[in-house]
Amino acid sequence: MSLSIRNQLPGTVTAVTAGDVMATVKVRLAGGQEITAAITLEAVEELGLVQGSSVRALVKSTEVSLATGAVEGLSVRNRIPGAVTDVATGGAMARVKVSVEGGELTAAVTKDAVTDLGLAAGTAVTALIKSTEISLAAL
Repeated sequence: MSLSIRNQLPGTVTAVTAGDVMATVKVRLAGGQEITAAITLEAVEELGLVQGSSVRALVKSTEVSLATGAVEGLSVRNRIPGAVTDVATGGAMARVKVSVEGGELTAAVTKDAVTDLGLAAGTAVTALIKSTEISLAAL
């Protein structure tokens, strides 16, 4: 199956914490970063996710935010450091590619954000992704 989702990062499940309806799934990415996905308990069961399961974390580029400074006081669980490798701007929006350990992330942000943050190749950034915006595919 081909997907339009730009961000597809391989990893291994390190923990599953089940609630009544939802679960949090911790995943160690190929680059060593740990992320958390919040998915339904039904999805955990259907995918057979347990510690050691191989997965692919899927994140739409519109769900990746970028920060150029210290990140504090946010509920966003997933904070992945990297560096901008490419910026393509259009009339209102921009596509920003970010090199991270073990791969690449793409963020869709406004053209104004690119200007305000001074994003260009080489800029150090932190990619921010809410745990509810990460989908998992079993491999």
